[in-house]
Amino acid sequence: MVQRSKFAVLVLVPVAGLVLVLVLGAIAPNNRPIGEWRVYGADLANTKYAPLDQISRDNIRSLRIAWRWRSIDQDVLAARPDLHTFLNEATPLMAGGRLYTVTSLSQIAAIDPATGRTIWSYDPKAYDAGQPVNLGFVNRGLAYWRLDTDTERLYFGTGDGYLIALDAGTGRPVPSFGDAGRVDLTSGLRRPVNRAEYSVTSPPIVSRGVVIVGSSVLDPVLRQAGAPGDVRGFDARTGKLRWTFHTIAQRGEPGAETWEDGSSERTGNANVWTIMSADESLGYVYLPVSTPTSDFYGGHRRGANLYGDSLVAVRAETGQRVWHFQTTHHGLWDYDLPAAPVLADATIGGRPRKIVAQVTKQGFCFVFDRETGEPVWPIEERPVPASTLEGERAWPTQPFPSRPAPFDRQGIVENDLIDFTPELRAEARAILGKHHHGPLFTPPVKGTTIMLPGWIGGASWAGAGFDPDSGLLYVQSVTAPFIVTLSRPDPARSDLRFAARPPEAADGPRGLPLTKPPYGRVTAINLATGDHAWMSPLGEGPRDHPALKGLNLPRLGWPVRGAPLVTKTLLFFGQEPRRMNERNRPSPRGNGVQTDFETRDPALSVFDKKTGDLIAEIELPTNATGAPMTYLSGGRQFIVVPVGGASIPAELIALALPE
Repeated sequence: MVQRSKFAVLVLVPVAGLVLVLVLGAIAPNNRPIGEWRVYGADLANTKYAPLDQISRDNIRSLRIAWRWRSIDQDVLAARPDLHTFLNEATPLMAGGRLYTVTSLSQIAAIDPATGRTIWSYDPKAYDAGQPVNLGFVNRGLAYWRLDTDTERLYFGTGDGYLIALDAGTGRPVPSFGDAGRVDLTSGLRRPVNRAEYSVTSPPIVSRGVVIVGSSVLDPVLRQAGAPGDVRGFDARTGKLRWTFHTIAQRGEPGAETWEDGSSERTGNANVWTIMSADESLGYVYLPVSTPTSDFYGGHRRGANLYGDSLVAVRAETGQRVWHFQTTHHGLWDYDLPAAPVLADATIGGRPRKIVAQVTKQGFCFVFDRETGEPVWPIEERPVPASTLEGERAWPTQPFPSRPAPFDRQGIVENDLIDFTPELRAEARAILGKHHHGPLFTPPVKGTTIMLPGWIGGASWAGAGFDPDSGLLYVQSVTAPFIVTLSRPDPARSDLRFAARPPEAADGPRGLPLTKPPYGRVTAINLATGDHAWMSPLGEGPRDHPALKGLNLPRLGWPVRGAPLVTKTLLFFGQEPRRMNERNRPSPRGNGVQTDFETRDPALSVFDKKTGDLIAEIELPTNATGAPMTYLSGGRQFIVVPVGGASIPAELIALALPE
């Protein structure tokens, strides 16, 4: 039986006798100082792995809150009731004896890693431009770069579309970078961009002296054109533009032939809104590209649409494409590549391979040789359903990896429906019958279509973690079908034949999920063989629902995002709170969405890395909202978990063993 470790909210009292098992200053195999966390995903490979073992299965239930950092956003929000943030999704960095974090409002803070005391803060006042597009005020992290022993810099993108460089020691803008420390990302693109439609929500990446940055752009549902999602590289010292990679192949470029009727000249998006990875030895950066405009109708952009929904390897110093693979042709399902690809070394078939593993919203894990782009295991082009919509021409085949097997449920048919009781099954069947549905890659129709996975995944931005000791990749996924509604828009407002409403959750009978469990799960994939090693539900799930009373069910999992942390000893996952409702509020940028969340089953789940057995659940004051990280400070291992945001006060929660 799993025990949940409960604790009071307090600062720990030092206790003598703690045995230190690691020494600060040592160097990990990837040249990262042991005890530091210098990159969003722990390293440029985005493994989310730290070789720390002070916290183990023998003492995990002794974890306590060491300190709590109240987000500096709270003071701004108190003075500005017109502002409403989304979740606190940023994972802090630890370098040179300091923690660094970015807030939902694009503020930066340096924090004492042992006490949680704020050392300095910087406010670019990005919120004065109004609420950003899509999710609103949200930022997942920043980048750290050490030029020499005396020069450390922080780079981050803002909600109003700037790339800013700060001196990591002082928190002041670097005057020699761009225009007094910042670069306007809305300038210099291949066509003019409305700042109200352009922002940055994920951390840049620094490779070979170049800062590479993507964007979060408005995904228009009523027009063919959209802001370009081009990825750019800037000189890390000066901020000068070094290169631009067109994520929509333009006339005369390789891939332009995949866009019919000149649609590449007007179509937008195909942006990299999520996290990137890099291989410094190869000099490659890996770009997970999203869907072109618009997500659910593509009659105006016939063709395969490169490089939408593709993993693209480019040279860090020049932006030149090395190889690419399109995981969804002519995307109609919002199956963006949602997460950083994970770079790993594995022995496959007796041969050492340098590989890259890309998890997807549709529940696939594509594995490639990261130098050549050659699939490690065959990828088959299989026929998929055709579209019945006027003007639409769905691509006739889609790629299916032969290995690994899908890590979540794909498509929805009657056999997928909840069946705890005959009555629930009958009610679920009636709900399903109201909507168009079918196997994976069933195109949306006029009216309503149920998609599984839905637009949040499968996998999501939290991505996967990798354990170099066992060769296992850990990915959390969500089983949450969504309803997409297409209709003919008013021609006076739209130049599309069909437009989609925002997707809605496809709820099941009596407020229960529509499908069989688990609704949130962790799957371990052996990257040497492509086999699934184990699968475990994440979260208790709705076991206490009145309709399930007396059924004595196992853990069912919650259908919300979870984020991994892998250490030498354990596997950790946090899970988001429950989204309750959204409502529109006035905003200078016309996008004033306010979202409420409810704390539910707030815990850091701790698993055995090899077996998937749940070892413990460490209770948190509220749900985790970003990926946890770990580091050493004063010889003591800390785990920091981002929590709150939106309707819940944003904080960082630091856990440690008693001194």
